[in-house]
Amino acid sequence: MLRVKAGDLDKMGLLFERYHRPLFAFLYHMTGQTHACEDLVQNVFYRMLKYRHTFNGDGEFRTWMYHLARNILNDSFRQQERWGGPKYDIAELSEKLGGGVAADEQLEKQQELEALQDAMSKLSPEHREVLIMSRYQELKYEEIAKILNTTEGAIKVRVHRALGELKKNYLHIEKGSKAHEL
Repeated sequence: MLRVKAGDLDKMGLLFERYHRPLFAFLYHMTGQTHACEDLVQNVFYRMLKYRHTFNGDGEFRTWMYHLARNILNDSFRQQERWGGPKYDIAELSEKLGGGVAADEQLEKQQELEALQDAMSKLSPEHREVLIMSRYQELKYEEIAKILNTTEGAIKVRVHRALGELKKNYLHIEKGSKAHEL
């Protein structure tokens, strides 16, 4: 990024190749909308170019990138009238389960994914965000703290609370689905 900042704009292609997939995954888990995420990723890279002068190289590039992504995501959410949480594409997820899995096992896994999706969508945006960053993006607590402008200890607490809320939501959903089966 320092080379891009210095004017070597060809290096932006290299950054795109390295980071567009994890960035897309982060945005997808936050919104659940494939087409919107493609636009959001493009906006992040556009802002990287536009605001390249703000990258000073003191911190890690990923931290700066996720900070930009969060700003774009917040701008996007503000433009929408109401945001009800991510709606994951279960068909897309179940395709990834394929292979030698028996049909009943695949159906069970799909139902578990749907329950997890529902549980994630019921999380507060703050809890969903720290879980996505820590579990899906595999960012370290220290990196998340820099992105969210807080302490590492605060992130540990947020992740712990988010996991507790997710577990509670998941068990409530599972309990409800078993009651319907009877």
